[in-house]
Amino acid sequence: MMRSMFSGVAGLRTHQSKMDVIGNNIANVNTVGYKTQNVTFTDVFYQTVQAASGPNAETGKGGTNAKQIGIGSALGTIATNVSKQGGMQATDNPFDVMINGDEFFIVSDGQSNYFTKAGNFNVDEAGNLVNGSGMTVMGWQVNDDGDIIKSRVTALKVMGGDKSSAPPEKTTQTHMTGNLNQKDDAFLVSAVKDQYVSYTMEFYDSQGYLYSSTWHVKKVIEDDGGIYYTMNLYDIMDQNGKVVSKAEEVEVDGSKQYNYLNAGTTDGATTINIRFNNTTEPIESAQNATPSYSIAPGEILSISTGTAVPSKDGTPYSGDFAQTIDIEALVKNGVLKDGEPKITDAPLSLRGQKIEIDFAQMTNYGSKSNLECPRGDVDGYNRGKAAGKLSSLAISDDGKVVGNYTNGDIITLGQIAVTSFANPAGLQKMGNNLFAATMNSGSFDGIGMDVTTNGDSLTTGVLEMSNVDLAYEFTEMITTQRGFQANSRIITTSDTMLEELINLKR
Repeated sequence: MMRSMFSGVAGLRTHQSKMDVIGNNIANVNTVGYKTQNVTFTDVFYQTVQAASGPNAETGKGGTNAKQIGIGSALGTIATNVSKQGGMQATDNPFDVMINGDEFFIVSDGQSNYFTKAGNFNVDEAGNLVNGSGMTVMGWQVNDDGDIIKSRVTALKVMGGDKSSAPPEKTTQTHMTGNLNQKDDAFLVSAVKDQYVSYTMEFYDSQGYLYSSTWHVKKVIEDDGGIYYTMNLYDIMDQNGKVVSKAEEVEVDGSKQYNYLNAGTTDGATTINIRFNNTTEPIESAQNATPSYSIAPGEILSISTGTAVPSKDGTPYSGDFAQTIDIEALVKNGVLKDGEPKITDAPLSLRGQKIEIDFAQMTNYGSKSNLECPRGDVDGYNRGKAAGKLSSLAISDDGKVVGNYTNGDIITLGQIAVTSFANPAGLQKMGNNLFAATMNSGSFDGIGMDVTTNGDSLTTGVLEMSNVDLAYEFTEMITTQRGFQANSRIITTSDTMLEELINLKR
């Protein structure tokens, strides 16, 4: 009877422990990244009344089994169900991240690394990506070329310092688009010398300052009726409207003309000449007797500098419809507003700057004349950009933290690293949604892994919630309560039996 009472006590203890675990699971039903725990029991403390014996061939007596009396139960395991993923909760916060897989985020308190499924991150005052407890999120940094360096993980700094701005970039390439209408009244006709179509080309210097240059486009009619166009640079102004360089105005026979700025082309010519193909059929250029490309009617036939224009007959067309201008030379060869003397030295930010202008997209159709030189780094042209400020952050599905800047730059600032374990159930819970590695979970190598290595990914704007199943927990609660109740009955029944035994004396 004493054994039965001890068995009942052991049963009460184990069921109480299981109830504690169930209560903790239910309490964390809405905890971000929480992993549910399950309890199993094991039987213990067997008292052997009689050992087992084998059959006796001499006497013919058969064998007997052992006679054992158990003395209760004990906790077998408290297992954490790490592999079951919790539900997805949308938050629309770009710093809330969920792992679609078995990996863990890596966070650090500055001394030790911990692991978590809770991806509710934010940025602290120093610009570090941190979790709700202020621990830094660990990942990989970028080198000067913007490439991820997958070495030992360090704290991810995504704002502040050199990450708060994007460097400017000087213009090295651009292109002119639009149409030149031969019959546009704005062009040169008969003896009028100052009629032209103007357009503005904007560009950036090495410090990100914006300049604008004005070009005059004139139509030239040849003796045989052929037509070509000249392009001359009139002035260059800074972003405050101050004239940096300007063509000189002169009077010739009572007519105003300009000594245009030297276009700074490779052959030193002042003028860029444009000839269009105005035939009704495409022309194929001949180079080594092999057609290199065809030119449709209205498209550019040739680009040249100086006064000589390639002949339509017998001259192979190279198809190079671009000219490079030297900004530094243009500034130095111009005159300033109100007759001020010429500049002897170009501003430091313009030193050595050359811009290649591509004219291949121009046409010579009968529609309205409309010239434009777009700016912005698109279509394969490096049109330059001003310095930019960080406007927003985003996290991609492979964990890269990307900054969007006001000048249009999109720069990778780092990558969130994750890690996995051979036995994730062997991790030790540390509170605050954190796990620590143990001897039975496997160790962390200090480097981590890309979340896409195993075909997994990150999802931003959502969080992984608790994987607690309330229906299961309530069912377990009922069976645990009944088990506890039954074990308490063992004690009261054993007590009654002892009372009867004592009453025998009466």
